[in-house]
Amino acid sequence: MNIAGVIVEYNPFHYGHQLHLDRTRQLTGCDAIVAVMSGGFTQRGEPASFSKWARAEMALRAGCDVVLELPSAYAVQPAEWFAYGAVAVLEATGIVDQLVFGSEAGTMEHLNDVAMLMEQAPPALNDAIRAQLKQGMSYPAALGRAATASGLLSTEAAAMLQQPNNTLGLQYIRAIHQLGSRIIPLTIQREQSGYHDLKPTHEQIASATSIRHMLLHEPERVASYVPPTTLAIMQREMAAGRGPVQMDSLWLPLLQLIATSSPTVLADYYDMNEGIEHRLKRLLPSLREASVSQLIDSLKTKRYTRARLQRLLAHLLLGHRRELLHESMLRRGPGYLRVLGFTDRGRSLLKQMKTTASLPIIMRAVDSDHPQMTLDIQATVMQAAGFTVQQMRDIYSDYYYPPVQVR
Repeated sequence: MNIAGVIVEYNPFHYGHQLHLDRTRQLTGCDAIVAVMSGGFTQRGEPASFSKWARAEMALRAGCDVVLELPSAYAVQPAEWFAYGAVAVLEATGIVDQLVFGSEAGTMEHLNDVAMLMEQAPPALNDAIRAQLKQGMSYPAALGRAATASGLLSTEAAAMLQQPNNTLGLQYIRAIHQLGSRIIPLTIQREQSGYHDLKPTHEQIASATSIRHMLLHEPERVASYVPPTTLAIMQREMAAGRGPVQMDSLWLPLLQLIATSSPTVLADYYDMNEGIEHRLKRLLPSLREASVSQLIDSLKTKRYTRARLQRLLAHLLLGHRRELLHESMLRRGPGYLRVLGFTDRGRSLLKQMKTTASLPIIMRAVDSDHPQMTLDIQATVMQAAGFTVQQMRDIYSDYYYPPVQVR
């Protein structure tokens, strides 16, 4: 069988995602699609709007055949580690032939060259990149400026580094190379709506960011931008008080954690660097309003962007300690393949994976005592803390819920 892989968050699933799946089938002629999806928290450090079970069902009803969870150790990370963990999951299945990702570039031209330059940067280039980083530049911007100045990249190629989906795509290519994977990377054009667009620019395709904004402020408009199956799932979840969750929904647990922890304790959390734990403690009592958004606005600097701060606060909420997520441990890759859902076709893929997979296939949390599973359970619990209706089965759904099955 010809199997395609996709790396997703579906926060929530929308018509742009449907277009990605449809074009993946057209481009590859695949027989089935395996999706790797973030769980309770996303790459930007935010709780997902809906549970991983609801979002897995959205994916399955839209055409995915198996949905596997990206462990939160990799899901709440900058692009490099997010991509590494997700590609490692696809590689570990032993059945995925191609990885198809959306990009602003829409073509592999330049992407491979830039990815290999990132992977094999000469020492002089790395020195120039570090100099740019000290000025507060992001890594992609620093690489683009340094590589263009040294003549290693054209202006056109460097410009790709300023676009978020291109940046993720480059990291997917790097991860495939680092893992020695046989998976072939392919890309399709991301159309109509930008990654961070707050307002729709097309009559049917809107970014997930804009849809989340609509869910909070104009829920009646959402139906135009998501498939009927997604809409029905979201309406069911909202009626049950299971979303939409936003970062500000978790203000109280975050406040309690910061207020009751010493700077020494806070310094033990992952990515807590440069004394920012002291700024956290100092700024908290002086906030003009009690919200995560206000805290981030007060903490923001050139070196600490909103995305980085959101991830930092997510690490606090999720109990991500330095000793759990240092580079050597992350480099080992995920410790299991957690199945969130499957279709009838997906069931046959899972049977095949029993002989091809290089990692244990996990159906329920109780079946694994891996440290990464503990972090995944904590992510589910913390996301559920943002639900308006608290049910123990939802909070501890990792123990109660089997994989979603769609026939």
